[in-house]
Amino acid sequence: MHHPTAIIHPRAQVGTDCQIGPYCIIGEHVTLGDRCHLHSHVVIDGHTRLGKENEIFPFASIGLKTQDLKWKGGITRTEIGEGNTFREYVTIHSATSDGEVTTVGSRNHILAYCHLAHNVTLGNQVIMSNVATLAGHVTVGDHAVIGGLAAVHQFCRIGKFAMIGGCSKVVQDVPPFMIADGNPAETRTINKVGMERHGVSEEAQTAMKAAYKILFRSGLSIPNALARIAAELPPLPEIAHLIEFVRTSERGISK
Repeated sequence: MHHPTAIIHPRAQVGTDCQIGPYCIIGEHVTLGDRCHLHSHVVIDGHTRLGKENEIFPFASIGLKTQDLKWKGGITRTEIGEGNTFREYVTIHSATSDGEVTTVGSRNHILAYCHLAHNVTLGNQVIMSNVATLAGHVTVGDHAVIGGLAAVHQFCRIGKFAMIGGCSKVVQDVPPFMIADGNPAETRTINKVGMERHGVSEEAQTAMKAAYKILFRSGLSIPNALARIAAELPPLPEIAHLIEFVRTSERGISK
C-alpha cells in the first residue's frame, strides 16, 4: 500500500489501509487516519493531523509553514477532518503563531490549485472550485460554495449555504444563505437552489427572501434592518442565524 519511492518519517503515524503513492513525503509530526489515499507527489508536513478516508491528488502540499511574515516560530498545527478530497496542487498552510491552528472540516471538495492560508477555518461539505483562494484567518461555514478564481480577503467570513460567484473579490463578510458576486463582491439574492438541495423548508426559504429584501433593498441601516427582520419575520433558526451573523460582523457585509 506504500510505494517504495515514498518517504515516510519513521515517527509519522499512518493508519490502516492507507495508500501512499510514488514520491509522496510524510513528515515526522504527521498523523494520517485510516484509508487515506495519497496518489503521488503529495507533501504533508508540520504538526498535521488528517482523519480517515481523505483523498489527496498529485502535488498537493498540506501543513507546511505559513507564508505570513509575522511568523516567529513555535508549534502551529493543521487539523483536517474525514472524507475530504484535495485535488491537484492544493495548498493548505499551518497557522502563524505558536499554539494556533488551521482547521478543515469533513467531506469538503477542494478542487485544483485552491489555497487555504494560515488560520483558515473551513466547515463541512464546502466546495471550492479551481484556483479559489482564502487568505489568512478566513472562516467558511458549512455547505458554502466558492467559485473558481474567487479570492477572499483576510478575516472575512463566508456564511453557511452562501455561494460566491467565480472570479469574485470578497472584501467583506458574505451572509449565510446568500449569493455574492462581483469585484468587489455584492450580495445579489438568496441561494435558493442551495437551500432546496439541503432540505431547508419552504417557510424558511420564503422568510429568507423577505429578509434579503429588508437587509439589502430597503435602504435601511444595518441595525434598523435587523430590528425589522426580527420584528416582522417568523422566529426560525435560519433567520436567527442570519441576524446573529450580520450583527457580529466586524468587517461589514457585502452589500
